[in-house]
Amino acid sequence: MRRRLLDSSVGLVLLSYPFLVYWGIHLVQPWQIAAVLLVILGLRFLCSSGSKHGNRAFMVGGVLYGIFAVWQNSEISLRFYPVWVNFSLLALFWVSLYFPPPVVERLARLQHPVLSAQAIHYTRKVTQVWCVFFVANGLLALGTALWAEFYWWSLYNGCIAYLLMGALMGGEYWVRLKRMSADAG
Repeated sequence: MRRRLLDSSVGLVLLSYPFLVYWGIHLVQPWQIAAVLLVILGLRFLCSSGSKHGNRAFMVGGVLYGIFAVWQNSEISLRFYPVWVNFSLLALFWVSLYFPPPVVERLARLQHPVLSAQAIHYTRKVTQVWCVFFVANGLLALGTALWAEFYWWSLYNGCIAYLLMGALMGGEYWVRLKRMSADAG
């Protein structure tokens, strides 16, 4: 129960990161915000002793990013966290295409342990779509980090990017339901 509460709290803080940075940058130094991020990512790393190798590598990367941001002590270094997240997720999804099963298939098997060949092919295609999404979203996050005003960076990375992710998830779910009803009929 405590671990689930910790995971949920950490997840909520990390999802709110762009808004917390936008709010916090007016109150404290950038290194202090980065230090809080580093502590949160460090806690997540320490609490993940049983995680798979890829997840731990992801968390080590996050801790290294946090150290970099503390060391840089600049507003712009704080802006690169969403870029790092997108390209890390891209790496995770892309590598899973070459070292199966793909991420989406793993997730699908949680609900349906036995998948048809057609369903496996579909999950591979959806994993590829997510790769394209992470490239586009990562490039937009990079563009807002480098060239946008702080307000627009926060708005895109703290709201619009999540709406786009939700639209992709919802669209994929709708397509899956249509495919399942067509296969059944």
